[in-house]
Amino acid sequence: MKLYLVQHGEAQPEEVDPKRPLTEKGKTDVSRMAKFLKEAEVKVDTIWHSSKTRAIQTAQIFGEALLPKEGIMEKPGLAPNDPVDQWPKEVTGKEQKLMIVGHLPFLQKLTSMLLTGAPETRPLVDFHPGGVVCLERKESGEWRLIWAITPDLIAQFHSP
Repeated sequence: MKLYLVQHGEAQPEEVDPKRPLTEKGKTDVSRMAKFLKEAEVKVDTIWHSSKTRAIQTAQIFGEALLPKEGIMEKPGLAPNDPVDQWPKEVTGKEQKLMIVGHLPFLQKLTSMLLTGAPETRPLVDFHPGGVVCLERKESGEWRLIWAITPDLIAQFHSP
């Protein structure tokens, strides 16, 4: 099983818009990343996202590019400060390619939980707005970090 963890794209500050939609840069970064993943033939079966506007918009952009066969859906429990205890069982039970679009610190804690069994270890991976981290569950049941890509890296080689 592959798990793609995506931090939503750059969002408006709360003072500008309390709903915190993506900025133009955020939309560009996410579109560029989605295009790159499509060109790299990354396949996802489902995209889950939180209820926050910035995550919804990010998931929609990835969904349009990657065309997940089971679509995109909002899942409760993916907000920035939600506990991650339930998620290892939730994602381990899936035999598919799953993308989760979420927030910090949730994604950092989930990554730590999957890789070490403890959500409160120091962050193991630097997430970036619009970036993607790929984890894979091996036959042994252990999770491994496969790759991580940031929008800045993609921008060096691809235009939107």
